Formats: sequence, structure tokens, C-alpha cells
Amino acid sequence: MGEEVNKVGIIGAGMMGAEIALCFAMSGHEVAMKDATLELAQKGKDRLEGVLDKSIQKGRFQAKDKDATLSRITPTDQYEAFRNMDLMVEAVFEDLDTKREAFAKLDAICKRDCVFATNTSSIPITLLASSLKSERMDRFLGAHFFSPASVMKLVEVIPGLETKEETVIFMMECCRKIGKTPIRVKDVPGFAVNRLLHVMLIEANRLVEEGVASPEDIDTACKLGLGHPIGPLTLMDLTDNSLSLKVQQIMCDAYGERFRPRPILKQKVNANHLGRKTGRGWFEYR
Repeated sequence: MGEEVNKVGIIGAGMMGAEIALCFAMSGHEVAMKDATLELAQKGKDRLEGVLDKSIQKGRFQAKDKDATLSRITPTDQYEAFRNMDLMVEAVFEDLDTKREAFAKLDAICKRDCVFATNTSSIPITLLASSLKSERMDRFLGAHFFSPASVMKLVEVIPGLETKEETVIFMMECCRKIGKTPIRVKDVPGFAVNRLLHVMLIEANRLVEEGVASPEDIDTACKLGLGHPIGPLTLMDLTDNSLSLKVQQIMCDAYGERFRPRPILKQKVNANHLGRKTGRGWFEYR
């Protein structure tokens, strides 16, 4: 395993995958970003122009570096583009079979010393590592970024059962080089942050069900009373209510009743009130 990372591959050009690609491109890395079609991969890159414009407006990024940063991201629909990558970060849909399929294909194409990282928020790392040949599992771990990845500083680094210590050190240093703060977390469902977060999200849903306060007032209470930068219901809308439901179901299976999703969340998802992506969630978006 080399100490320097030059080429980075990203699987998934959605909101999370594209922003992880941007994090590496902003730090000077060449990035290949794949989605199911070249059109989807290009759309993921195109969205990043707006992300950079906001960063420029807020003084977090220099306008003169915008074009060079975007030029480092190459959209693709081919696994062949990842043959010479030093680091692969998977950020596809939070589904075990989808992720396993992606890693099996990467296993067949990537060079032997490539490090594989999954951005899963809830699926056990050791389970995903089993998608690879046994001799590659020592270079597999979790690297859980937070949305929006271009702004949020934290990355949970999660070794699996077979992960070598040098792989953990390597990934922690990669995170620091792109301006992130990594923390080491044990491989358990939900890891650390989501176990804390979803207790709050479930209780926020319960407050709405019981009519204790409106979604607007619950968010205001968390922002002004607890000092949170964003309310729990706005956060759910931003990250997709169907994802919250999926994560809570996984953790409920692992830990029991304290993570059981509330009926009101299931109703929202059944009604396609997924949040910003559909124009309606706990709030309406025009």
C-alpha cells in the first residue's frame, strides 16, 4: 500500500457521491466518478458547480480554483476507469445487494494495493468486505462521510474484522489531507453518529404524531434550544425520508424497540413524501 493517494474512484454520483468526489478534487486529486449511465454521472458533476458557487459566496473556496477543481473530476459509466485507482470510495444506494455487486466488480478490475472504502451509514463493514476475495479484505473499511460532504468535517472510519491497522492509518490520513476530521468507530450497525442521531429523529417523529408541537416548532426548538445548525425534520427531508426509514429498520433489527421507526415516517415514505427530492416531506419545497 502506497502512502500517497493520487487517483481516487467514486462509485455513485448522487448527492453524497458527487460531494465526496468534490472533497478529493478540491484537494488536488484526480477523481473518476461512476454512475449507472454517463448521463447520470455527468449530472452529478454538473450539480457541483452550484455547490462550489455557494462555497465561493461564503468565503470557503477561491473562485480562481473553481474550473481547475471541476476539471479533476471525470464522469464515467465504466468500471474499467478504476483499474489504476489508489483509493475507491463506494457511495451507492443504501442496499446490501447493490453494494456487494459494486464491490465484486471492483474486485475484478482494481489493482492489488487499492484501498476500498464504503460510505454506508448502517450496514456492517465486515459483511460488505465479504464481497471481495479473501486476500483483499485487509484493505477494506468504512469511511462514513456526512451530508453535505463538502461542508461537514467528520468522517467515521470503521475497520472490519480483517482490516489491517495500516489500512486504518492510511484512511485516517487521507481524510485529514482533504480537510476532514476522522474518528475511529467499532463495526456495529449504525456506528456511532447514526445511533445518536436516530434516537433524536424517532423522538421528533413521535412528537409530531402526538401533536406536541408542529414540525416547524420542533426544528426551531432544536436550533435555538439545543444549538443545532439544522432541525431534525429538515435534516430528514434533506437526506431523504426513505433513507431514514431504511436505517432505522436496520438498527431496529440489531438493537430492538428503541430504534423502531414511527408509523408517521412509514406513512410519509408510502406517500412519496421523501423530502426535497420529491418536493414534499415534513415540509413543502417549491
